[in-house]
Amino acid sequence: MGSTLRRSARRRWASLLGATALAVTAGGALACPAAAGSNVDFATHCIPPAIAGLPPIDGTTTANITVDDTSPEVGDTVAVTYTVVTAAAANPTDLALPADIMTPTGKVTLGGAQSGSITVAGPKKNPPVPGRGTFPSFSMTGTFTVTSPGAITLSPGDYNIHTSYILELDTPCTVIAPPAPVSQTVTATSGVPTNTRAISLSSASGDPGDSVTVSGSDFTPGASVTLAGRSGAAQTADTATVTANAQGSFSGSLVVNDPATTGIVAYEGSAWNADLGAGPAAYVVNDTTPVPDGSQRLTTTVKAGTLAMSQAGDSVALSAVDFGEGGASTGALRTVTVKDFRGGPAGWSLTGKVTDFTGPGGRIDAGKLSWTPACATETGSPSTCAAGSAGTVGASGATLAQAPDGTLTGGEFTVDAGLSLDVPAFTPPGAYSGVLTLTLT
Repeated sequence: MGSTLRRSARRRWASLLGATALAVTAGGALACPAAAGSNVDFATHCIPPAIAGLPPIDGTTTANITVDDTSPEVGDTVAVTYTVVTAAAANPTDLALPADIMTPTGKVTLGGAQSGSITVAGPKKNPPVPGRGTFPSFSMTGTFTVTSPGAITLSPGDYNIHTSYILELDTPCTVIAPPAPVSQTVTATSGVPTNTRAISLSSASGDPGDSVTVSGSDFTPGASVTLAGRSGAAQTADTATVTANAQGSFSGSLVVNDPATTGIVAYEGSAWNADLGAGPAAYVVNDTTPVPDGSQRLTTTVKAGTLAMSQAGDSVALSAVDFGEGGASTGALRTVTVKDFRGGPAGWSLTGKVTDFTGPGGRIDAGKLSWTPACATETGSPSTCAAGSAGTVGASGATLAQAPDGTLTGGEFTVDAGLSLDVPAFTPPGAYSGVLTLTLT
């Protein structure tokens, strides 16, 4: 009698554990989040835990890969989401499975301009699954750093589901004929080289005719470098020439005679170029003119400030749309004020990118949000801002406004934009929200 009871209990445990293991290989009834990547099918070999007493399962997995940036630069970090839309099996038993027992992990295979794999993992979260029922899709996330320019392909790879129900078990699922089809492609660029040239002065002030030592680093090795005084946006007659050594460094003297000089620069080439130069480093020419009897000399200093922005608010309510019709959900960006009080030659750029809009019925893809930017320049500002192009914002981002480099830049600017979210016609009713992040550089 005892052995009969043990065999019966063992069969029940094996049946229950087997169903749990298969839950991790299931895909499902729930729709995959909207994404730029395409759904791909690939043959999958899944092995339930030995205690389940079930044979391997060969079937077809449908998966999708999304990224937060399809046009990264070398050195950027790209977030990747691997979603199993439909897996190789469903719950084969009459036993219902509880919620939140499955923790998926997996790999995404890189190809093209960059090779390797990305480790992805998902949360321990799933809805209850009825007996004989299909299983919901599940997603796993991870990141990779772009190391090479060009087209980088992403293909779904092996995945494993760890179940925490009665026992801690794993069900590995492997791609039968790797690599699986490409689901997503990102095109990486080498990016704009950063100008790291820098200078320092032996003194921040001097009398007319005094010599100041200018030291520089990160210039082109062996390049001829011009040292020059600056008076606001103009160059003074005070110049000298030095040659950078094999390490791109130099140290040279500049005699400053012009009392109008307010700074000193160093640059390669025949004329000042912010991309091939450094500075201005502040320098003051002392006024040594004798003060007449009964007079007093008055002096003041203008200090450089910072580049900063502020917003008129942090939330925007877009207009509602009707289920079954969808269309444009519109609104206006909270006004952004940019203050560039640096007083140097550099311009600025204000960009934005948005997340997917999430709600009770799933997601609305970030690529559905577009804007029409506008930018106004306050009177008296040395720079003039330009609005970015109207079009899609998306997860990859777009330019909202910018001001160019110049000999003297700065000012105050107000930036606005009309917003429009293209909501699909049969998006389930409810409130959806996304986060628009603005970055000023």
